[in-house]
Amino acid sequence: MIELYTWGTPNGRKVSIMLEELALPYRVHPVDITKGAQFTPEFLALNPNGKIPAITDPEGPEGEPISLFESGAILIYLAEKTGKLMSSKPGERYETLAWLMFQMGGVGPMFGQAHHFLRAASEKVPYGIERYTKETRRLYGVLESRLKDREFLADAYSIADIATWPWVSRHEWHQVALEDFPSVKRWYDAIGARPAVQRGMKVP
Repeated sequence: MIELYTWGTPNGRKVSIMLEELALPYRVHPVDITKGAQFTPEFLALNPNGKIPAITDPEGPEGEPISLFESGAILIYLAEKTGKLMSSKPGERYETLAWLMFQMGGVGPMFGQAHHFLRAASEKVPYGIERYTKETRRLYGVLESRLKDREFLADAYSIADIATWPWVSRHEWHQVALEDFPSVKRWYDAIGARPAVQRGMKVP
């Protein structure tokens, strides 16, 4: 059974959604990041960077146990472990990985900064608000362009969609109306209707 160390954030929910989509058995270990639980020695042994999520799998490659952190790496590992949600065809595989990296390097960090300056900063910082809300809207525009004539970010529903969807689920935190991005809204509504996504969003 896979052990999942997580909390109710977009990065954490990527992995719980993935596990639900794959129907893999897993046990949840809540890591309350509001109380600093991610900095305990026990958790830092799993992820020296002190961030959720992390997993351990007693049935890793060649039957050996494995521990992993970084949500994108976990999604790739689970896709390769099961042969699902990432194409084995090289062109389609790299397309999926490109959009996964778009989320890891763009959507996550920039949306996260917008969250911070709009909701959590101890004082209002106009420059930070303007910089990150503008970049967030630009990234929504990239998603809109990509999804205008296709159902999913890559060739089929994949880890790229699973990685991106939980961040878009906080569009109100970004002060973004999905009606401004109709293709993103269609994609968002379709994925949000998936039972595995709904289950994964309730974890922990």
